[in-house]
Amino acid sequence: DMENSLLHGTEGIKKNILYGGTNDIPKFITGSKVTFHFRTMLCNDDRTALDDSRKVGMPMELVIGNMFKLDVWETLLRSMRVGEVAEFWCDVIHTGLYPMVAKSLRRIAEGKDPVDWHVHACGMANMFAYHSLGYEDLDELQKEPQPLIFLLELLKVQQPSEYERESWALSDEERLKAVPVRHDQGNKLYKQGRFEEATLKYKEAIFCIKNVQSKVNQPAPWLKLEKMANTLTLNYCQCLLRMAEYYEVIEHTSDIVNQHPGLMKGFYLRGKAHMEVWNEAEARADFHRVLDLDPGMKKIVKKDLAVLAMRMDEKKEEDRLKYKGMFTTASAPKTPEQTMAGNMKAEESLEQAPADLEDPEQEAQQQSPEEEPQAQEILERENPEQASPPEETTEREIPTQKTPTPVTSEQTIQAQKNEEETRPQLITSEPESPDSDVEDP
Repeated sequence: DMENSLLHGTEGIKKNILYGGTNDIPKFITGSKVTFHFRTMLCNDDRTALDDSRKVGMPMELVIGNMFKLDVWETLLRSMRVGEVAEFWCDVIHTGLYPMVAKSLRRIAEGKDPVDWHVHACGMANMFAYHSLGYEDLDELQKEPQPLIFLLELLKVQQPSEYERESWALSDEERLKAVPVRHDQGNKLYKQGRFEEATLKYKEAIFCIKNVQSKVNQPAPWLKLEKMANTLTLNYCQCLLRMAEYYEVIEHTSDIVNQHPGLMKGFYLRGKAHMEVWNEAEARADFHRVLDLDPGMKKIVKKDLAVLAMRMDEKKEEDRLKYKGMFTTASAPKTPEQTMAGNMKAEESLEQAPADLEDPEQEAQQQSPEEEPQAQEILERENPEQASPPEETTEREIPTQKTPTPVTSEQTIQAQKNEEETRPQLITSEPESPDSDVEDP
């Protein structure tokens, strides 16, 4: 039978120790990190299991005093010894929020909610809306709350000084102090070419800012935090560019420029990502928007546009050769008149090249590095000898198009020279942080 021992004065909770732990009850203070396994069961004859951390293969972690949504778990764990296994019957007054907690934990196990692994009390008002949680058993439990049984096994208790506290475990004050630390760590990893590790540091800093920002009501502090978050997000995107995650760059930078249409660096990074996946129109639009926002970027943008034009020509030629057999077998032979007309049209299109692509090399020679401080401020700062990001090689099927006029060997050599000179010139010589266009928070 369940009994109230060790939980005197706590209404609606009964405890049954199944296996005694070792030593005395640990010291639980604010900031203590508790690691445990849990199984949640209905109070029916079958004791139907709802969730089980052992099946997920990962124990649960909870930081005492950190506003965990299901605060009754803190009460239960405080009564346990390390190694102890106990069963707790909890009345409805303690289990009302369990469906929301379980939804987050299940989505994490499915790989859908990595940020919410540590479920804390944010957005409490939304929890009482009776909408589908996406799980039939949790929907039923939300509509008709009932007592639950929690089977807990306490694995370990760590004091605040015994572990490195993660972003989710910090107070708001600690989060704000952690932002510049994570920021600087990300920058150093970026300079070392450890881009994936740098993204993790930037994400931690962004998480800290967004968590604090969600509780700020005054416009001025909110906008200051927003500026910090945008800086870190653009740093994150620069890492993704080097990791060839072009579509994710497009997604994040689009979110930023949609909310902040004057943020030039967002358009520049998005233009670079569009160029890598052969989105010619989108890349051109973004690069021209960069010029509108900062005319000092003219030299850099002209070189990018020249590289874009060359890559598009290469891609079209590759596609033409790849699909030549397919199109010639699927279509009727052309008459000599049609062939001649197509060649004339191709020659006319080459003669009418856009003005913004004319002689970018000559334009580059007319400006010294000292005359483009604004360009240097927004570009990624790293060792120029580092390798450029791998180019996208995925080929996309395109409609039938006319055969372009063959490029002469002199034109090919000149184009290759332009491209080789473009990449190192897009990176400043100072091996500093990638976010030089704004002040460090």
